Amino acid sequence: MGEKVVAGGIDLSDRQRYRRKLQQCLAGLGRLLAEKRFDRPKNLMGLEIELNLAGADGMPRMMNKEVLDRIASHDFQTELGMFNLEVNIVPHRLGGRVLDQLAEELRTGLGYAHRKANEVGAGIVMIGILPTLAQQDLVSANLSDVDRYTLLNDQIVAARGEDFTLDISGVERLTCTSASIAPEAACTSVQLHLQVTPGRFADVWNAAQAVAAVQVAVGANSPFLFGRELWRESRPPLFQQATDTRPPELQAQGVRPRTWFGERWVDSAYDLFEENLRYFPALLPICDDEDPLRVIDDGGVPRLQELVLHNGTVYRWNRPVYGIDEGVPHLRVENRVLPAGPTVTDVIANTAFYYGLVRALAEEARPVWTRLPFAAAAENFDTACRHGIDAELRWPRPGRAGGITQVPAIKLVRDELLPLAAAGLDAWNVEPADRDFYLGVIEERCRRRVNGASWQADTYHRALEAGLERDAALAATTRRYCELMHEGEPVHTWPVGFPGAHS
Repeated sequence: MGEKVVAGGIDLSDRQRYRRKLQQCLAGLGRLLAEKRFDRPKNLMGLEIELNLAGADGMPRMMNKEVLDRIASHDFQTELGMFNLEVNIVPHRLGGRVLDQLAEELRTGLGYAHRKANEVGAGIVMIGILPTLAQQDLVSANLSDVDRYTLLNDQIVAARGEDFTLDISGVERLTCTSASIAPEAACTSVQLHLQVTPGRFADVWNAAQAVAAVQVAVGANSPFLFGRELWRESRPPLFQQATDTRPPELQAQGVRPRTWFGERWVDSAYDLFEENLRYFPALLPICDDEDPLRVIDDGGVPRLQELVLHNGTVYRWNRPVYGIDEGVPHLRVENRVLPAGPTVTDVIANTAFYYGLVRALAEEARPVWTRLPFAAAAENFDTACRHGIDAELRWPRPGRAGGITQVPAIKLVRDELLPLAAAGLDAWNVEPADRDFYLGVIEERCRRRVNGASWQADTYHRALEAGLERDAALAATTRRYCELMHEGEPVHTWPVGFPGAHS
């Protein structure tokens, strides 16, 4: 959500004023684009990872304030729930040994945070959804004590006007209600940023949308929520339902959800910001004093604060970002598809796969999005979330024949997408040894049909077969996951089950 927001009353005139202000910001963005005021290509990438806090028993610990006080680093900050933290890695230039550098920085930062958390009886867990979270953990009392979260919660609750309903049907079915957006805090993600020029933005965003399903298929790591085994990647349905401002009647009318895959390929970044204004009412109508058009007239760069704030309350899986660095505006594509974890090596492998693939696909002569209907990309995303590494996806047939075929995700990745990702990393001038090592991790996951979600589910079922009750099995799975996560070998090498147990 970015900036700190002061919780105060919001009255009726605020919304109309804010809507007018948003239109001025959008016009300002249009002018900056037309006047080519944006930064030149810098090949900059950034990485944020949301984390969970759990004790040695595998249970969540509601103590991010105590842990952050001990970490005492600007790289770590609060997230929505008291059992969440976020770590931000400073932007890096893509190229050379960047992948190994990122891995090293993450290992150092997470190791330090984990030691500090241990001092107060907690530990860092990098996972999509902590399997031991219970419904009673995700209540408004456990939201981080930050004004902007309180205000966001109040506004989403007010917009909806009734309890949120969670209804996710996967391996098992979960139905429950919540009086707040707190269940959203269960979702811990990796966010990958790529700074792009306006001319490249649409190609990169379209490419990222096309491969979102593949990212989830190989990277799924969230099979459990509130003691139920659901989808292999249960974050997207949970996120959509936990932030849904639409009562059932508005859903039935086809009103769009705030957590949104989108509905079309785009021609420019402007398209996405414009859609966000057209379809989504303001949740935080807080106005800045800036007159963006006057700032541009005077040769300055407007902050477009309202546009940025509003954009932060529309949860696209690939989100457009407007930012200013050293007085120069820039655009980024923020990829929000991946769950956190399991290990640093796995996170960097997912990162390498994404940046390589997006680069290669964005530069193809006949781009995939000219051959794949958008509806098929959206359906692929849903399928990948449900089935993870076993998903079958719709994809353009190779060669000149054209048409769409159905193909197992692992076959698509190994035959077609890994070579593309390798070519993309070469185009970024990434060190070949790093390229081969990290893409090799993706290849091995496909070969063995193992990712974080499949390991969690298989290990949990082992625990049930050994006679443990459901909650005890989830806790045992979580503890074993933490052990292996801190050992750091990639998830495809993890033994299923528990050492010393006879299967």
